[in-house]
Amino acid sequence: MTPENDNEPERKPAGELRRGWTTGACAAAATKAALTALITGEFPDPVAILLPKGDAPHFPLCYEALNDTGALAGIVKDAGDDPDVTHGATIISHVVPLPPGSGIVFQAGDGVGIVTKAGLPIPPGEPAINPVPRDLMRGVVEELCTAHDLPADLQITISVPGGAELAKQTWNPRLGIVGGISILGTTGVVHPFSCSAWIHSIHRGIDVSRAAGHERVLGATGSTSETAVQALYGLPETALLDMGDFAGGMLKYLRNNPVPNVTIAGGFAKMVKLAQGALDLHSGRSQVDFDWLAERAQELEPALNQDLKKMITGANTAAEVLGLTRENGIDMPALIARMALHTVRKTLRDAPIESEVIIVDRAGEIIAHAE
Repeated sequence: MTPENDNEPERKPAGELRRGWTTGACAAAATKAALTALITGEFPDPVAILLPKGDAPHFPLCYEALNDTGALAGIVKDAGDDPDVTHGATIISHVVPLPPGSGIVFQAGDGVGIVTKAGLPIPPGEPAINPVPRDLMRGVVEELCTAHDLPADLQITISVPGGAELAKQTWNPRLGIVGGISILGTTGVVHPFSCSAWIHSIHRGIDVSRAAGHERVLGATGSTSETAVQALYGLPETALLDMGDFAGGMLKYLRNNPVPNVTIAGGFAKMVKLAQGALDLHSGRSQVDFDWLAERAQELEPALNQDLKKMITGANTAAEVLGLTRENGIDMPALIARMALHTVRKTLRDAPIESEVIIVDRAGEIIAHAE
């Protein structure tokens, strides 16, 4: 969760963006390279794998080791132009033969987390290696073992040196994944600025909250509003959803996976966008409409001074509008909270969820609460 910032700069670089590969794709490729070396004595470099949607990337190896007990291969993750926290991390697969009948066993090595809470796709006690990466690794193992008439009885240990530190920049601690990062990916491809990884984390947060039986969850746009509302209700960490700008991604998932109560909290500018009907609150994808704000101010104060109205329409930021209206005794936050709540309820449709919107100022004070 980032600090509250209603005027964040657009972070997307100009020009055509380069795709990258998920940690799951890298783990599968490293596993294929290690197992190939274990069988043949030679590491394929680069090593190619087939991804679920037909992509067939080639991965150069950055590390290889072969001994009497097993083989290791490492690949540096390339996330393309996506601002991925694991970009540049080394994904290492250590493949070791097991006794006949053992099957394929996954282990978490250094820097890969362990699941400790229910609600995630992987049960507690298991390495945080998601189902699709597991399937990719099983696929390359079974293909190679079949080709060489060998049983697929292997232990696959995935390590990410420095992964425990990287995990602190992710939602893993809040989701109950301890000790490192998760090995993720559904297609194997990282699409720059697709925001899918963030929304995926929101969905997993909802799953964990539901499994924990929480009566209320909180989706906040930043740390200031989150801290204020967490204190208001005494919410546990697992009830806090890292909504950020993705109000729509959170609400649509809640619509089909309901909890009894949901609170949406954020700064004035973000909640203005939600009140306007926007569900993606990022500055690059939705903007505050100052003419619209001036019209709302006039609804609250029919005798609105025309000079003030012009100042609102000509304002540079929503914070400036908040200051202008406060100075003139106009309670804009209360109206914005009510209108934002209308957007929330419209998005949730008939889901059995009680909803509310709370607006928090930059000092962490609650300035509006619509229930």
